Amino acid sequence: MKKNINQKLNKLINEKNPYLLQHAHNPVNWYPWCEEAFDKAKNEDKPIFLSIGYSTCHWCHVMAHESFEDEEVAKLMNEAFINIKVDREERPDIDSIYMQVCQMMTGSGGWPLTVIMTPDKKPFFAGTYFPKESVVNRIGMLELVPKIKELWNNRKEDILISSEDLTERIRDVRKLNSETELNQSALDRAYEQLKSNFDEIYGGFGNSPKFPIPHNLSFLMRYNKICKNDIALGMVIKTLSEMRKGGIYDHIGFGFHRYSTDRLWLVPHFEKMLYDQALLSMSYIECWLLTGNEDFKQIVFEILNYVSRVLYSEDGGFYCAEDADSEGIEGKFYLWKSDELKKLLGNDFQIGKTIYSINEEGDFHNEKTGKATGDNILHRSSAFDEIAKRTGLKNDELNDKIEEIRSIIFNEREQRIHPFKDTKILADWNGLMMAAFAFAGKILNEEKFIEIAKRNQKFISQNLIDEQGFFIHSFQSSIVGNLDDYAFYSWGLLELYNTTFDILYLKEVIRIQEILKTNFWDKDSGAYFFTSSLSEDLIIRKKEIYDGAIPSGNSVQLTNLIKLFKLTGNVEYQSDIDKIIKYYSMYVTEYPSAYTQFLIGLSNYINTSIEIVFVANKLKDINDYITVLRKKYNSNIHIIIKTPNNQCELEKIAPFTSEMYMIDGKATVYICSNFSCEYPISDGDEIKKRLSDIEV
Repeated sequence: MKKNINQKLNKLINEKNPYLLQHAHNPVNWYPWCEEAFDKAKNEDKPIFLSIGYSTCHWCHVMAHESFEDEEVAKLMNEAFINIKVDREERPDIDSIYMQVCQMMTGSGGWPLTVIMTPDKKPFFAGTYFPKESVVNRIGMLELVPKIKELWNNRKEDILISSEDLTERIRDVRKLNSETELNQSALDRAYEQLKSNFDEIYGGFGNSPKFPIPHNLSFLMRYNKICKNDIALGMVIKTLSEMRKGGIYDHIGFGFHRYSTDRLWLVPHFEKMLYDQALLSMSYIECWLLTGNEDFKQIVFEILNYVSRVLYSEDGGFYCAEDADSEGIEGKFYLWKSDELKKLLGNDFQIGKTIYSINEEGDFHNEKTGKATGDNILHRSSAFDEIAKRTGLKNDELNDKIEEIRSIIFNEREQRIHPFKDTKILADWNGLMMAAFAFAGKILNEEKFIEIAKRNQKFISQNLIDEQGFFIHSFQSSIVGNLDDYAFYSWGLLELYNTTFDILYLKEVIRIQEILKTNFWDKDSGAYFFTSSLSEDLIIRKKEIYDGAIPSGNSVQLTNLIKLFKLTGNVEYQSDIDKIIKYYSMYVTEYPSAYTQFLIGLSNYINTSIEIVFVANKLKDINDYITVLRKKYNSNIHIIIKTPNNQCELEKIAPFTSEMYMIDGKATVYICSNFSCEYPISDGDEIKKRLSDIEV
């Protein structure tokens, strides 16, 4: 049966979401997640076929082309099910629940996520990708759909009992082990686990596929600083260096692909996600602060160049992602034949060949046959110094030549058909990117980055926060905001405050914390639910605590609360911090390296922190002092600036600053640690010396 993508439109045509619109012409009678679909399933006594994916997902495209665009498969699905399509990025609440179901039932998960459930949303079957026709160890849609239909018609009672049992299992939240106390030993065990899983040859953790997981690296950098552990820092340097050389990095247009399919970081899954650019840029900045490696600094400029060029809307928001596929082929946009480049580069081909590891056979293989296609994934197999020796060029000459060759290839590549761009604008991922631009602007002294962060904050406040002050998760919808939206945006605001010292950003973080306490906080057990009390009721109300590809909202919010506590002295924040740590304790005790973002917060909480209050007439009077601090890796230094312009508001937010004044009319610094403050200093040279000596 031939595929027919010109079938009459289904219900998705009325949606704004790019992923749902990709399926609006399918012959499958798709519905969005809505009560109409569930009512129809009840009235017609049909199970729900729930398909969850996202617009830049390669295997989502494969399943769509093979099955959802196929008349024969669609006919079976329409007869057996009420079919619902969900974008996991737009509805992470739904995705999280049913991904847990899939993992419980199959031992693994991923996208596309396929769940079959009763009309009251209780699941009884789950899996990921299913081909059209059955293959070894994987049932096909032509066989699966009739089997499910037969079971529903003939053994419905068994299915209902099974679905009820499964739903109760996912509702069964383990009770807290209040006897477990988290301390430095949890950090030590997380370090040991990461160390035992570290790839000493190629960096990263495990074999393949390899994901960047930047919070693992940030944790190791924090651990290095606290414990003076050079092995921890060495793991970070090795990983960031190998990723920088590998095909997981786009050496021509910049930015990181989502993950590497192999151990070498060579063959990526080619989609580019906004959150990876945000988190990795911050990891590279941190490592530059610790090592002074200029290559790490350079890559930050490149990543943020890519984001501002490709994923930045004219209104100030950031788009989600770029697809892995173009013209229906994964990676086609990024791959090059040797002959193409030889013709393009002319006399510079030999140098280009050395720089980007080009060869006739190529290093990309057909995913079905496993044979080399002759396509090259441009990467650097050697370190910069080795390339300089092989080309005979001095460092400056080589840098100029690399940029010249890169520009030629880039301009040629721009003429190709580009991968699909997912133009959803999500509050949580925008918060991460805002934090990254603010952090980069602060550390690298780049005003253009700070301006992008400020503009993004303004976009979020005007377009993703409603009149009542609550978040909307996506610019393209009216879905109620989740924990990540509030927590990640707060992260961005705190970075903006620490960059500009504009108290309005700090006040907004405090306002958001009040909403989180009212609408997300678990008053019985502590920590935050993923969904608001104002959100749609689903079969369970989950708490996300695992730090996966993206850190959990609870982990990020722990760090936010610690910063708020240190900046304001508000003991209510300290009480909530203690409750979150207690809630996490049993999970972290079992396998601490799965919670590295949380452990960054825990580390900051249990180890020495320093609060520095500057009292001055104007911000410019203390710029030199701020510069001294920004040259440090200072994740546990908290800075407050008190001037006549913000004095009244600051003293309301942070009452402990009310007794801090300038001495003899000169800029004065108060340095506090462990709930006590040193004698204030107003002598400029003495201030610089004292700040230079600070280590945390």
